[in-house]
Order: sequence, then C-alpha cells, then structure tokens
Amino acid sequence: MAKKVVATLKRQAAETDKVVKVIRSKRSEKTGAYTFKEEFITADRVKDFFSK
Repeated sequence: MAKKVVATLKRQAAETDKVVKVIRSKRSEKTGAYTFKEEFITADRVKDFFSK
C-alpha cells in the first residue's frame, strides 16, 4: 500500500511547474560586505528575477 502512495506523490510532483532556487548577491555600499537574496521561483521566471 505504501508503494502506491509514494508513486502517486511522485506523479503529482512531475505535473507541477519546476521550482528552482535562485541566489542574487549584492554588495552593501555602507559596509562593503555582500548580502544574498535567495528565493524559490518557477523556472519560467528566472530571467525576470536576474534582470532586476
């Protein structure tokens, strides 16, 4: 029974949009240290994220 549940969950995950983790670094003008912004977004929005 458990194997059927796991197979069902994998099939549902494959049907959804692919989610990716993106990380953008930015240098602080005040201290000079780098800060990082991390987000999980869909794969089709990656170019929009980095164009900002």
